[in-house]
Amino acid sequence: MLTIGKRDASGTTASEADHQPRVAVGEEGGVLGCAFSGIWTTRTVALIDADMRKIEKRSGFKTLALDLSKIEKIDTAGAWLIDRLVSAFEKKNVEVRLQGQSEIAAILLDAVGEAVRREPESGPARPPNIVIRALEAVGRRVYEMRDDFFASMNILGATIRGAQMKLGRGHAVNPAAIFNQIDRMGVGAIPVVVLMSAIVGAIVAQQGAYQLSYFGADIFVVDLVGVLILRELGVLMTAIMIAGRSGSAITAEIGSMKMREEVDALKVIGLNPIGVLVFPRLVALVIALPCLTIIANFAALGGGIVAAWLYSDIPPAAFIDRLRVAIDLSTIFAGLIKAPFMAMIIGTIASVEGMKVGGSAESLGQHVTASVVKSIFVVIILDGLFAMFYAAIEF
Repeated sequence: MLTIGKRDASGTTASEADHQPRVAVGEEGGVLGCAFSGIWTTRTVALIDADMRKIEKRSGFKTLALDLSKIEKIDTAGAWLIDRLVSAFEKKNVEVRLQGQSEIAAILLDAVGEAVRREPESGPARPPNIVIRALEAVGRRVYEMRDDFFASMNILGATIRGAQMKLGRGHAVNPAAIFNQIDRMGVGAIPVVVLMSAIVGAIVAQQGAYQLSYFGADIFVVDLVGVLILRELGVLMTAIMIAGRSGSAITAEIGSMKMREEVDALKVIGLNPIGVLVFPRLVALVIALPCLTIIANFAALGGGIVAAWLYSDIPPAAFIDRLRVAIDLSTIFAGLIKAPFMAMIIGTIASVEGMKVGGSAESLGQHVTASVVKSIFVVIILDGLFAMFYAAIEF
């Protein structure tokens, strides 16, 4: 039968009181003897701490003799209390003798003493020199680029395969979600794209007219504006604005869903987050960016016409006639071909960064910033690669 002892006001049962830690102190001929008994564990050492401190303050002895034979149980707390007593007398140059300890108690006392007397580490380690830190940073970026590439290929492959609304089986594409994203990313971006493109076109025309006027070649500002806008600046400026406007929105939307564990909830109910969240946005970007590029080209040419009329007295009719001679279909398509590739890059990078968001608002801000910066950087690199490719094939 299990017997439960009656507890006193301190919460200790009568059975436990018989095994409380005790210390018997005696002195003889310059030797201070201490005999320990009872249970010396975390739950009981507080009862003997005051008595041990009184013993530590005693002096005038050459030897301290400790008898541990009556200790029934001891743990780290009890060993630390005894080691504190030993250390206090060793500092007074008193010889300490231990006797009667069990093998387990001896091992525990040695381990506690070693840990207490271990010298603290000498301050923080000195950082490596700037060359090592630079190489370390480069190495970390390379591994991050590798991880981002694999994540991008995963998203891109899943998107190309199809909507994948259900794990393990196909599902019809949801046109409503795609058209909703086209409206937000495409139609909603028309005002800012038209405004910025018109201003850039006007600036290019104004600067070209100002420089060409020294050579009496004002009419060639039409060639400059037409080729530069249609081949390079139109699609590049549009992609940069979409990366800042729609790319950041994609990262923020997916990242906030990741923070609220809605992405995990989609997996639990059997839906593929890539099919539900990424696929409609990626398809909408691929459709919207070429359309916005066409609108941006018209807006930039309109700004160039106005600037050329004001600075070089080239009337709009003469500008358009010269434009027919300066450009052809290859010039137009050289820029439009880049648009779908840039849209895929912007959407993929934005989705990857959104999926990497942690559980804090700081993480969301960091990944939104990284999404915009990486998208713009990769878009510019892609534009340069296309320029080299066109030059190689004489397109």
